[in-house]
Amino acid sequence: MKTKEDYLEGQLLLVDKPLGWTSFQAVNKLKWVLRQRFKLKKIKIGHAGTLDPLATGLLIICVGKFTKRIHEFQGQEKEYTGTITLGGTTPSYDLETEINQTFNTEHITEELLKNTTRQFIGEIDQAPPIFSALKKDGKRLYEYAREGKEIEIKTRKVTIKSFEITRIDLPNVMFKIVCSKGTYIRSIANDYGKALDSGAHLSKLRRTKIGDYNVDIAIDPLDFEKTMLKDLDS
Repeated sequence: MKTKEDYLEGQLLLVDKPLGWTSFQAVNKLKWVLRQRFKLKKIKIGHAGTLDPLATGLLIICVGKFTKRIHEFQGQEKEYTGTITLGGTTPSYDLETEINQTFNTEHITEELLKNTTRQFIGEIDQAPPIFSALKKDGKRLYEYAREGKEIEIKTRKVTIKSFEITRIDLPNVMFKIVCSKGTYIRSIANDYGKALDSGAHLSKLRRTKIGDYNVDIAIDPLDFEKTMLKDLDS
């Protein structure tokens, strides 16, 4: 097991964020565990890229002096798997909000589903979801959304390296996407629905890779707690 000095000097922790947790909660759990384990009043810790509460998967958490490298990991390519559900849209583009409009899906074929992904490959202009933590005029976008205010959201350029349909079980379409920093998969789901002349929302999301780091070797934060604190009182 690594020592207090190891963590203070700098460590990279790969965490598999559970469903329902915020990225902030995952960081706070690890921070609390490390403080308990090594009797520390404070320790620097932060994550390199947020995951929504309804998403699971890889969080890179930097500890100690490695917090200076957060920007380095934030800029790396990401890989996601998940499910897009056709036939209905939601204001948040995912399951955080209720379906607000339904659409016909009878015209959608396997060929159409696969061919439409080509529209998203390369550099694209993407509008972030109104239900997001991005700021406009010093206020989070989701705050405007919850107040029912309509605001103009500027598009930004993101790069989609690959968009693969891995399984079709209508109305659910399973996918794998490799993309650049700043890409909202929720927005891709919403835009994909429009491109199919229908509607869609993101119903499941998992981040599987950040750069060369894979979720396969990541640890659940609760398992990290058990491992670090198991012999503390003995």
